[in-house]
Amino acid sequence: MDQHPRKSEDVLADLKQRRDRDPDIHGGRLFGLVYPSGRDDIEQLIHDVYEQFLFHNALNPLRFPELNVIEREVIEMTATLLHRTPTERHAGSVTSGGTESILMSMLVNRERARAKGVTEPEILAPASAHPAYAKAGHYFGMKLVQIPLDENFRADVAAARSLVTANTAVIVANAYSYPHGAMDPIEDLAQLAAEWKIACHVDACIGGFVLPFMEEMGIDVPLWDFRVPGVTEISVDIHKYGFAPKGSSVILHRDDDWAWLQTYFYSEWGSGLYATPAIAGARAAAPVVASWAIMKYLGVEGFTEITAGLIEATTRLLSAIETIDGIDVVGKPIGPLVALSSETLDLFGVGDELEKRGWHVNRNSDPRGLHLMLSPVHAPLIEELIADIRESVASHSASTSDEVRYS
Repeated sequence: MDQHPRKSEDVLADLKQRRDRDPDIHGGRLFGLVYPSGRDDIEQLIHDVYEQFLFHNALNPLRFPELNVIEREVIEMTATLLHRTPTERHAGSVTSGGTESILMSMLVNRERARAKGVTEPEILAPASAHPAYAKAGHYFGMKLVQIPLDENFRADVAAARSLVTANTAVIVANAYSYPHGAMDPIEDLAQLAAEWKIACHVDACIGGFVLPFMEEMGIDVPLWDFRVPGVTEISVDIHKYGFAPKGSSVILHRDDDWAWLQTYFYSEWGSGLYATPAIAGARAAAPVVASWAIMKYLGVEGFTEITAGLIEATTRLLSAIETIDGIDVVGKPIGPLVALSSETLDLFGVGDELEKRGWHVNRNSDPRGLHLMLSPVHAPLIEELIADIRESVASHSASTSDEVRYS
């Protein structure tokens, strides 16, 4: 810390210089990490919400009862979107992101397994599942068992069936996966879980605010949510395609009794009962309220309109990729996520060339290739992206690095 105070304008100027050295999150050349809506009205709404709730703390629902009601409404609106029926109990909580939602779900399933006498509970998840499942295993003393993928990069159900044991606490399914945009056979995996009387967690952190609106558009989407018997939990991020700022995800349970297992209670100190439904104690209220505001502002019709433009842009990109010799689309992506591979081209080298042209593309290691997660802000730039991919394929050199990092 500096010894002497600085002028606010100097501090802000310093921050702006630092921010400008990083990618422009609204520029449409960054894939993943942020999900800009491309709409000034939505951005302004978020700014207005943050101005009102910037310093609020979502820790204590008794001290801020209206804030608690807003949070419950976010959970219920999300649950309704995912077809949890009104007759079912209203279990769930808002978390800081997909990782925390997944951690809470895995904690619940560890506790349920222990109650059955299982001393070494296992998580059975596709090889394409998010690293948060491995993190949960590390934190909670659970073993992660990976389900191999089939030729379309979906969880292999026959392999899953051979891997279930009496120690399996939960079966995980992607709706859809981050590496390949693949939709796992959720009905089959949920049925397998039901046969063993264990949980089936659907990871819809990416697809939760895309797939329902694709259905509204009339696109055929396999059943994946609470309409599927055997699906017991769903995680969904509002700070991805729900367009809320970072720090907003929801974990939903079909049954209230399960949600209590993720709530921590403590009173052995001098200030009374402390209870939290997730990892965080003090929590920023602004992301929760912004999620509520965006969902109220857009409604199903607004989200469907945005999703339609996003899917149309993705379709144009896929159609163009098919005409470029040497590049293959990995599997059968269902949403606005495209993974590319090649048997003849050095796609990492192509990625290097795209980086020179200002596109911050990601890499996959298996199969080796490029990874593009589209947001609405990319739609006006699709033709430019396609042209630059063509030129990068024609002019690329060998890649300078084989490093692959999740983003």
